[in-house]
Amino acid sequence: MKHIFNKILAGGAVLLTTVACTGNYLDINSNQSQPGDLTPDGFALVSSMTNICSTVAPSDVNCTQFVDCLLGGTLGGYFSDGANFTSSYVRNNAPNNWTEVFLKDKKIISTLFTNLSMVEGFCETSGDIVPMAVANIIKIAAMHRVTDCYGPIPYSAIGFEGAIKTPYDSQEDVYNKFFEELAAARQILLDNPTAVMSPLVDKVYGGDISNWVRFANSLQLRLALRISYANKELAQAKAEDAIDPKNGGVIETNDQNATWKNYQTSTNSMRTAIMYNAHDTRPSAEIACYLNGYKDPRISKYLTESGSPESPGLNGKPYKNDDGTWMTAPDGTSLQYVGIRRGWETFSTSWSVNFSDVNLPGTTPALWMNASEVCFLRAEGAAVFNWDMRGSAESFYNDGIRLSMEDYGVADGYNTYINDATSVPAKFYDPEGQNPWTGVIPAVTIKWDETLTAEQKQQKIITQKWIANWKLGNEAWADYRRTGYPFLIPVAYNGSNVVDINRGPQRLPYPAAEYTDNLTNVQSAVSNYLNGPDNLATKVWWACKPGL
Repeated sequence: MKHIFNKILAGGAVLLTTVACTGNYLDINSNQSQPGDLTPDGFALVSSMTNICSTVAPSDVNCTQFVDCLLGGTLGGYFSDGANFTSSYVRNNAPNNWTEVFLKDKKIISTLFTNLSMVEGFCETSGDIVPMAVANIIKIAAMHRVTDCYGPIPYSAIGFEGAIKTPYDSQEDVYNKFFEELAAARQILLDNPTAVMSPLVDKVYGGDISNWVRFANSLQLRLALRISYANKELAQAKAEDAIDPKNGGVIETNDQNATWKNYQTSTNSMRTAIMYNAHDTRPSAEIACYLNGYKDPRISKYLTESGSPESPGLNGKPYKNDDGTWMTAPDGTSLQYVGIRRGWETFSTSWSVNFSDVNLPGTTPALWMNASEVCFLRAEGAAVFNWDMRGSAESFYNDGIRLSMEDYGVADGYNTYINDATSVPAKFYDPEGQNPWTGVIPAVTIKWDETLTAEQKQQKIITQKWIANWKLGNEAWADYRRTGYPFLIPVAYNGSNVVDINRGPQRLPYPAAEYTDNLTNVQSAVSNYLNGPDNLATKVWWACKPGL
């Protein structure tokens, strides 16, 4: 990319000196929170940064529905389709207009890069490169989801017009570029700790530069664990660098969570997508089984009770006895909270409305990354890979659970929960008898046990991380492909002849349009970088755990 950030990488010393004097680019008048206090350039920056943020967890409802509900939400094990989508991601037969969204939808790559150009223009005019550094951190938060979905993607050659008719980068090169760009952005912010950003521009951290440093380091830690089997040496180096205190720290408390607070006056786009029709998305059987079996106090925060009248006209019937008590499954589990088996064989809204719903208030900020996830990343680094995470795996594991429970307001149940050495996930039961499964979810327990093998510790860590990262479906799908955990019930229907029903899709195929609009480049990517045919079964570069 021929733009300001490459100029910074090449020789940013002079620019950095300038920034130290011009960091107050939106510290205007006495009340910078009022739109009237912003210059025209300030208004443009507000708009551009808002648009850039909207590409991480899309504010566009249709885009959110595809990438976070129907794709990541189902393949990551959190959600089940709640509408009669006979061709879908989770049934392994999604049509091209579904599989192309992450790469071709203008609400993601095109919006991201065209607005990066606007931020560049502001920075060149003002002499302040701090907003560009923040924008590049956000860019990586958005683009790692794209490469994790497809593998090799166009990245380094994408211009600020957002066109992707360019050569592809290998996924390894994309990740190397991510680490390079994160380090550069972090250094700019560390060198300019007193820089000011208006809360209008920064709806994530309200202008707190130190928290952007923490998010950059936490994102680096996430990406380091992602490549833990593909490049062990680099993964360890980047993970240990991320948590080094001299580099500004990582997200450690819930008030440092990376959340986009864009829904005070509008409805969270995921909430709207979930509520479409008779609720196009419902909780999965897995999330209900794990939460029920573990007696997890977060269950009422994640799911509604079965048959809850969440929308007018939906006449769901709670699974209750005549005396008002909750019915139970054959193993005694209450049917107060119940999920639908993913990739169902048969479906009808006449019975789907009886199942639980996703409990997501409309004003909920869009979650990018939380302190709980960071703890679980450090726990895995210490327990599985023997990295120096500056603490014990057990303490990080327990802190990950505690922070999640505190975030959802159920911390009173923490001590009982972490000391539970017997509870295991509940057996799946379909009260409608439409999509039964007679298998058993492996009996992974909650309480930390230092005598377990590294593999058993990884299963325990990732299972709890999965629970804590509720709704971050694409992150869950990545963990599932990388580690094999948590255990997910095989889908009821497999519409593909190449997908292993016990492992699920490994990636999405490239959009058909790439084979007409960008033929030479996509063919080169498949031949040189993909290590397999362009289909659902070929693994991405970092999904190379031995034996998986």
